[in-house]
Amino acid sequence: MLEFGQNAAASEAAPDLIKDATEATFMTDVVEVSNTVPVVVDFWAPWCGPCKTLGPQLEQAVTAAKGKVRMVKVNVDENQQIAAQLRIQSIPTVYAFWQGQPVDGFQGAVAQSEIKTFVDKLAALGGGSDEADGLAEALEAAEAMLTEGAAVDAAQTFAAILGEEPTNAAAYGGLVRAHLAMDDVDQAEAILNGAPAEISKTPELEAAHAQLQLARQAADAGPVADLRAAVDADPDNLQARYDLATALHASGQIQEAVDELLDLFGRDREWNDGAAKAQLFTIFDALKAQDPIALNGRRKLSSMIFA
Repeated sequence: MLEFGQNAAASEAAPDLIKDATEATFMTDVVEVSNTVPVVVDFWAPWCGPCKTLGPQLEQAVTAAKGKVRMVKVNVDENQQIAAQLRIQSIPTVYAFWQGQPVDGFQGAVAQSEIKTFVDKLAALGGGSDEADGLAEALEAAEAMLTEGAAVDAAQTFAAILGEEPTNAAAYGGLVRAHLAMDDVDQAEAILNGAPAEISKTPELEAAHAQLQLARQAADAGPVADLRAAVDADPDNLQARYDLATALHASGQIQEAVDELLDLFGRDREWNDGAAKAQLFTIFDALKAQDPIALNGRRKLSSMIFA
């Protein structure tokens, strides 16, 4: 399994996410650590009833942040000098430290929803976790591999990302595209069918589905030259024109395929139950949203539909 976003902080043992601090360690555990990751400081005491409720709630929220925030617990009975310096007048008191300074805080027990909001705001202040940054970098690297023709390496990287984050739609879509690039259409389809339900309708998975459809069609596409000759001989042979568009797309001539389908739609928009329009949408869905072919093609098709 690949490991992403690993550095000295990210590779520390899990218990370091939440720890107890003393007057001797406060500067290191809170002030210095907060220069790189936000730190929640919980000032409590064993005799404090509300502290016994608030502490576990804070720990739960910090754990859910997955490394974006750390937590330090300070027993004020044992560390009275810190409590005095920070003017802790009642407990529980919670401070948030970022870049060496307290930036937020509250006193007393609060609702779990308020605790989550507090921690989420602090996590956003830190700009995210090393793990998230690592996954983003891995995605970018995998896409570069795929563009450069290294489909096997790209597939391995996409699969590793999914090992870390099973519902990463971009990685799922990338894995499908990598197998299509390897001409392993059946495996690409199996991967797509196995995607978690919660991401099945995401743009990345919808695009992968469209690309899979086009790959299936490409396997049965005829020779471009023969189909071009058939269309030139009989421009009203709409089946030949549709087949030509399929063959053009299969050979990588995407703009030419779109042009043929637009021509077909203009001649008979209802031909074969609107097959030209359906095929155009499949091609557009398979392309990136801002691809010029998709943008211009959608614009032309819309103008023809509403003309």
